[in-house]
Amino acid sequence: MSETLDLAIDLIRRPSVTPEDAGCQALMMERLAALGFVNEPLRFGEVDNFWSRRGTQGPLFCFAGHTDVVPTGPREEWSSDPFTPEIRDGMLYGRGAADMKGSLAAMITATERFVARHPGHRGSIAFLITSDEEGPAVNGTVKVVEALEARGEKIDWCLVGEPSSTERVGDVVKNGRRGSLGARLVVHGIQGHVAYPHLARNPVHQALPALAELAAVEWDRGNDFFPPTTFQISNIHAGTGATNVIPGELEVIFNLRFSTETDAGRIREKVERLLDRHGLDWEIEWTLSGEPFLTAEGKLVEAAQAAIREITGRETELSTAGGTSDGRFIAPTGAQVLELGPVNATIHKVDECVSVADLDTLSALYERILEQLLT
Repeated sequence: MSETLDLAIDLIRRPSVTPEDAGCQALMMERLAALGFVNEPLRFGEVDNFWSRRGTQGPLFCFAGHTDVVPTGPREEWSSDPFTPEIRDGMLYGRGAADMKGSLAAMITATERFVARHPGHRGSIAFLITSDEEGPAVNGTVKVVEALEARGEKIDWCLVGEPSSTERVGDVVKNGRRGSLGARLVVHGIQGHVAYPHLARNPVHQALPALAELAAVEWDRGNDFFPPTTFQISNIHAGTGATNVIPGELEVIFNLRFSTETDAGRIREKVERLLDRHGLDWEIEWTLSGEPFLTAEGKLVEAAQAAIREITGRETELSTAGGTSDGRFIAPTGAQVLELGPVNATIHKVDECVSVADLDTLSALYERILEQLLT
């Protein structure tokens, strides 16, 4: 039992399904207080967050992460209870093992060793932890960042513990994420009998050409860091359930994951012009979950690459693939943001797990990054 494994087990056994924290943050703050960190619990609505800092001078390095986990799904499908951690064949099983309680444990133990060896390190170390990353993400990291900005507290480097690796720990780090723009489109028609279509107006028939055109749009061609922007319809609904009724309206849910080659405003304008051009009677609700961000280069990227090369012997790949993360709230403040965590093959799945050996490797990587930036 390593210190990192022991702490990961202690965190996993706490059933912190969003937005519950279940005592995870209190456990982390207790460990940090023993190192001289000043803890600041920040509760917004029903969400627990905390900001913890050691030092008052710059530069400021921040570990960011979340204690909340997604629901387990059918527990009978798990090989063992999702909140009773088990080690089998070198793997630690439990909800949150990879996303991201293993990373949280590695952050704490790396910081404990670093402070013991470098009690007079330069700059400051901070932790920004939320229990609202897997949920609406309304009262979590975004609110903490707003509080920090209001008092002029600036993060220089932020390492997010999201599970970035694909096959081996450290083989991929995320140096950016695409933006996410969602929409609920309603196309209005006139309900009627299918035998008398001239007395009705079918919104499905009217909208299909527009939807087909939206699906075929080349929004951009991406760039060296981002793939092209994508458009995906995730849900379509119309009708009363009867076979002889022309529906009165059509609801379409869609999402665009967009690169730095465009922005949410231009996407909205393009979609709305297209809907008007097709002569539709429409209304739309837009939801911007986050703008794209990119840390193309800088000391944080260099420190992570060097640490991975030194400890694992492999070169890492920089990637912006995948969904959103709370890095989208931190990057706009001017911070360099990077995501480095365990293998993501089982995240959100039944029998989520993480390699026991990878937990210690991850802790060593975090410690080496701290050494490169703050000594």
